[in-house]
Amino acid sequence: MSCDCCENKKTYRNDEEKKKLVTRLNRIEGQIRGIKKMIEEDAYCIDVLTQCSAASSAFSSFSRELLSSHISGCVVRGINEGDEHVVDELVTIIEKLVK
Repeated sequence: MSCDCCENKKTYRNDEEKKKLVTRLNRIEGQIRGIKKMIEEDAYCIDVLTQCSAASSAFSSFSRELLSSHISGCVVRGINEGDEHVVDELVTIIEKLVK
């Protein structure tokens, strides 16, 4: 998956890439709704926490995929074009993701 960045900081993705990312987000959204329902129905704490762990893992996986796409597309392109700011931006986002 590659991303095409432009000067106004947008990333244009093709339809297939968008569909793949949105599908993953929809799945995560469903997991969150399921957790909410579990709370509303007084589910056992361990069962809720297990689902929280699964949702967290799914979201982390989504973030890693998006980061990989950003590095292979936007960052590489920025470096090739002499924009060293993309490296600083990358370091900042990695710091946020590993907190």
